[in-house]
Amino acid sequence: MSEILRELASVLEQRKSASSDSSYVASLHEQGLGKILQKIEEEALETIEAANACDAGNGKYKEAVIHETADLWFHTMVMLSHLELSPDQVLEELEKRFNISGLDEKALRQTMPDS
Repeated sequence: MSEILRELASVLEQRKSASSDSSYVASLHEQGLGKILQKIEEEALETIEAANACDAGNGKYKEAVIHETADLWFHTMVMLSHLELSPDQVLEELEKRFNISGLDEKALRQTMPDS
């Protein structure tokens, strides 16, 4: 499953240095982190709206949830690229948490500085 994330990360790195006239990703990088975060916020809200509609029993929104989640993940990966981070680092963090209760993990984060 994570292979597609690695492939996308590679493409995003390549497009990072492309002309902003020919690449949406390059144009986001050129506009800076603020613009990238604005897109993440926008996509997160659209994902929430689609999920709420889906949960309310409107089955046609299942496709919207998938579409909006893909947009959210895409823009989050652009942010990671902008910050010189990789999806592998996020996956490693998730792997560390795999055998830890969510409540225990949350308690650990609250005791850590800068959490």
